[in-house]
Amino acid sequence: MRISPTTRLLVTTLTLMIGASAVQAQVTPKMKMTTNIPSGIAAPDKMQTRLGTLKFFDGFPDKETVKKVYDNLDFQRAVQAYLLGLAPVNMAGLREGLLSVGPANLTIPTFEENLNPRSLFLTPNATTPYTWIWINLHDGPLVVEVPPMTLGMIDDFWFKYVTDIGIVGPDKGKGGKYVLLPPGYDGPVPEGHIVVHVPTFESILVWRNMPVQGDIKPAIERLHKNTRIYPLSQVANPPANTFVNVSNRDFSTVAPADYRFWELLNYVVQNEPVSSLDSTTLGFFASIGIEKGKPFAPDARMKKILTDAAEVGDATARTLTYQSRIPEAFYYPNSTWRQWLGGYKFESQPGVAYLDAAAFFYFYATGVTPAMEAKMVGQGSQYAVGIVDSKGNPLDGAKTYRLRVLPNAPVKDFWSAIVYDNQTRSMLQTNQDFPQVSSLDKGLVTNTDGSVDVYFGPKAPAGMERNWIQTIPGKGWNMLFRLYGPLEPWFDKTWKLSEIELVK
Repeated sequence: MRISPTTRLLVTTLTLMIGASAVQAQVTPKMKMTTNIPSGIAAPDKMQTRLGTLKFFDGFPDKETVKKVYDNLDFQRAVQAYLLGLAPVNMAGLREGLLSVGPANLTIPTFEENLNPRSLFLTPNATTPYTWIWINLHDGPLVVEVPPMTLGMIDDFWFKYVTDIGIVGPDKGKGGKYVLLPPGYDGPVPEGHIVVHVPTFESILVWRNMPVQGDIKPAIERLHKNTRIYPLSQVANPPANTFVNVSNRDFSTVAPADYRFWELLNYVVQNEPVSSLDSTTLGFFASIGIEKGKPFAPDARMKKILTDAAEVGDATARTLTYQSRIPEAFYYPNSTWRQWLGGYKFESQPGVAYLDAAAFFYFYATGVTPAMEAKMVGQGSQYAVGIVDSKGNPLDGAKTYRLRVLPNAPVKDFWSAIVYDNQTRSMLQTNQDFPQVSSLDKGLVTNTDGSVDVYFGPKAPAGMERNWIQTIPGKGWNMLFRLYGPLEPWFDKTWKLSEIELVK
């Protein structure tokens, strides 16, 4: 019998439908307790994802899928661990640099002149000399005698704020004796001391030595006369300290961004109590093999993942810093000036971590204190970060730019503009001793309306050498505009910082 094409097609279709129904009936037979399963619960046999094709037998992953998923999970957790680890590894970089000068506690490294670009620090200033002291409380409490007229803080090894010292601290700028107590200490404390409970065994003590009418010599004399650090157990006969002038010194406190990042993070985890950090962050570290009391020994697979994650983590930190997508990250509508977000605790609201804000800060800056971001009219300091020009383009060292500081800058003390290297986030290394222009500078050219033009470029415009910061062709740069003793017009935005304009 001859079968027409139409009949043949119908038979084929019916056969396929019957076959499919038979397979479906075989896989999920109608049973006594069978009910409809809502969509979105059961996994398909194949998924097309950014990991490639994932295969399942009735929801159970095959071996290749298991490998892909675990590799991806380890990589994801490693990238997040990298971003969460920026703070302690930043501190570990400080530790390495400072201990290259001398042992902790006994050594008092100080820039007895303004810090210059030879020393690699994350976005330091070049207007007030710093004292940086690495604290180690593993052997017990320390007494720190602080000189008068300082401005500084103590941050723990996770780079969390512990206390201010100096002008905005409990000694109110008069100087005083601080007792630093390690985790778990319950022994006696002498009277007449400012008691500070430090959550970690190691920490940073840093302050600025404030000049007197522009003269730093009195501050350095006060430093040598009044600064002492010694164990509480040796209060009757304290050992001598070593003061080291690190001005113009070629050394680095900037942490690496490669695989060694993980080794530094492991050092912090192994040496600090679990109770000093939240369980979720420690859980991210543990998930990639960094856990207190256990050796950090990744196999070849995990070492490759960690190496890749360090690269992606660094790329992520740079992107969050240089190309923010958060509207509130900018000072004004349609402005390019970046601001710190989340306060000194880096929270979008109380109890909610502001992850991008923390990553930006810890990649870019050093030193956590409310004095750097809180509204303190006439005290402390405020910061505006210049990353791009007025059109949103990267700042190019081969081009010339201008920043016009409008009249009546809202500062009780002074303002400064300092240029940094996009790679190191340290002062840009050029032929200038200090890549900055400040309202304290002698010979600064002022416009007839009282405004000041600051120029950035490889060559100074004619007659504007005192208003010029040198840049380098082939290198990108960024800058910080600092206000010392900021006044109300800065906070209520009735005085606005102009954009960085390309000079054509």
